[in-house]
Amino acid sequence: MKKLFAGVLMVMVMVTGCGKTTSNDKVINIGISQIVEYVALDQSREGFIKALEDNGYKNGENLNINYQNAQGDIAMAQTIGEKFASEKKDLIFAIATGSAQGAYNATKDIPIIITAVTDPVETGIAKSLDKPDTNVSGTSDYLPVKKQLELIEKLVPSAKKIGVIYNTSEINSEVQINELKKAANGYEIITTGVSNTNEVDNAIKSLVSKIDVLYVPTDQLVVSSMPIITKNALEAQIPVIAAEKGSVEAGALATVGINYYNLGYEAGKMAVEVLKGKDISEIPIKISDETNIYINEDTLNKLGISKPSLENVEYIK
Repeated sequence: MKKLFAGVLMVMVMVTGCGKTTSNDKVINIGISQIVEYVALDQSREGFIKALEDNGYKNGENLNINYQNAQGDIAMAQTIGEKFASEKKDLIFAIATGSAQGAYNATKDIPIIITAVTDPVETGIAKSLDKPDTNVSGTSDYLPVKKQLELIEKLVPSAKKIGVIYNTSEINSEVQINELKKAANGYEIITTGVSNTNEVDNAIKSLVSKIDVLYVPTDQLVVSSMPIITKNALEAQIPVIAAEKGSVEAGALATVGINYYNLGYEAGKMAVEVLKGKDISEIPIKISDETNIYINEDTLNKLGISKPSLENVEYIK
């Protein structure tokens, strides 16, 4: 009887053990590093988390998310990256260039999924888009500047001088400015650099007196100051063409823009692949080809510009 009981007990233990799914029981720890609080970046974070939820990873259950915001401070983004590395996170989600660089500088082992990084190769965190060959992959918010120039031609046909305000520490802004100059085709490009948000007000006041239209790239320091920029531009009756939808919601005239929620959602799907064992160094970095024209109707009226005859336009009030 003792032998029979022991045998039954062993079978019960084996069956119970077989019923466990260790991969589901394990709590996944993800660190989210965001360079600054801003609508487009917030939307990408929301999309990322939703993609995880849709694939069975729920925060507070089998997922633990540690969200940190650098508030525009590059040194703080580096500190956040180091914190996540020391805590040995299972994965880091880095939103925007400063956070991506901070995470990559901190670890070459933990998988890093990025989003809203215009040029990951130029930034130095990936060897190529097709095959990053590092511990980084994700989604880029790169959008050809040519599309924004075409929009300027439609909305401000008399414009000759295009101003650009940018963060001098932002590599991707320099990439965009160089591309703008190459594609300018007769436009004079006048640039003004800033190193922190405190410099934006004086910089934009000086710049608007020299230009016909202002272009704002996907520069997180600058776009976080859009209320100041649009206020000064409107007072000078200078249209602002932005590189993303959030800036139009903040008062810029228009953009050919990307849906940042969808961009983050796609990054979340890639994170799921990595968590399930796919080698991140083999996952291509994706560039969104989903664009739409966004126009701020209130700004359009304040500038006295007639509604253009364009397709795929969403008016924002």
